[in-house]
Amino acid sequence: MESNEQIIVGLDIGTTKIACLVGKKNEYGKLELLGMGKAESVGVRRGVVSHITPAVQAIRMAVEQAKLNSGAEISVVNVGIAGQHIKSLQHRGVITLESLDDEISQKDVDALIQDMHKLVLPPGESIIHVLPQDFIVDNESGIKDPIGMSGIRLEANFHIITGLVTAVQNIYKCVRKADLEVADLTLEPLASSDAVLSAEEKEAGVALVDIGGGTTDVAIFQDGIIRHTAVIPFGGNIITDDIKEGCTIIRKQAELLKVKFGSALASENQANDIVVIPGLNGRDPKEISVKNLAHIIQARMEEIIEQVYFEIRNSGFEKKLIAGIVITGGGSQLKHISQLFEYLTGMDTRIGYPTEHLASGNDKVASPMYATGVGLVLKGFEYADRQQRRTTSVGAVPKAKKKNGLFDKILNKGKEWFEEDDQI
Repeated sequence: MESNEQIIVGLDIGTTKIACLVGKKNEYGKLELLGMGKAESVGVRRGVVSHITPAVQAIRMAVEQAKLNSGAEISVVNVGIAGQHIKSLQHRGVITLESLDDEISQKDVDALIQDMHKLVLPPGESIIHVLPQDFIVDNESGIKDPIGMSGIRLEANFHIITGLVTAVQNIYKCVRKADLEVADLTLEPLASSDAVLSAEEKEAGVALVDIGGGTTDVAIFQDGIIRHTAVIPFGGNIITDDIKEGCTIIRKQAELLKVKFGSALASENQANDIVVIPGLNGRDPKEISVKNLAHIIQARMEEIIEQVYFEIRNSGFEKKLIAGIVITGGGSQLKHISQLFEYLTGMDTRIGYPTEHLASGNDKVASPMYATGVGLVLKGFEYADRQQRRTTSVGAVPKAKKKNGLFDKILNKGKEWFEEDDQI
């Protein structure tokens, strides 16, 4: 490995698993994963850290495994955040620039974004992301990138994502206790969308549905812009709990049944298909109908899809999503799930694999369950580029001083003439 190569680490603290992915960009700009570590998630409920000590141990375990597999030193990570506490709101911001002669720069856009961070929120909430949707320069609306334009008044419509301060602090605390530093904190559906969606889909309009263990995350894009985000507090774990209750078996068996024989459509299964589960401590084995199992799964899955569909309608973009729905996350591996989505929403649906920006030969993480982890590495590269641009622009010569000496002299001479005229 070359010493000057930039290596980024993504840490997905999920409800069912903690995944640590180490990646670098190859010469074609594709993501090459050097190694991965995975540990069973303990101390995380519905996407939120509920018990610090076991969560820290699980993070350490995943990171150690990733270190061994990649041969890289890991000290800084890009972390994801999810959970029921996540909310989103729309807001408009405005700043007035000093002079019409100067071009709008990245610094001005950053100042406008920074201004949004001063928004007054309900107690206990903090801003996680401020995402510009479109800009308005001197009442000229619909501008995607205002940099380089001339104008006095710069406005923007923002999509602002907020979360509970305590939930954010607990993530930072866990990472620091595992002897790591957080480079950036990213909303998980945003990370997943980077991993599984193409630019064309985001342009056409698409709803990303990331079905995790504890939560189902929704992100809606249209015209290449994030339009709506939501977190639904149900995921694959609640389906496992339903199977456990409905079939009166232990949780471990319920999870295995769901993964191996589970289906989201009862009509696709034969009535005479039976699975035999060994009894506990010499008790009689239990016979379970695969069709009944599918009925249990379908009932809960329909409930989750109804909530997803409500969020899509609520966003106001239901009729504008040409690319339909893309499902990803561990829960998307359930058989017949895309058919059930299409049946209930009437929208075109596909399963999203995180191969959109992956170099070939990374088959280990090509499963939808690693979409967030891959996305966090991609977001890490984005964040590093942003930081680099900022340091470059800070180090650059200020605009006023860049002007030609002769130009300055002419300006000063002009001022002198006007002043002389005033005196006459």
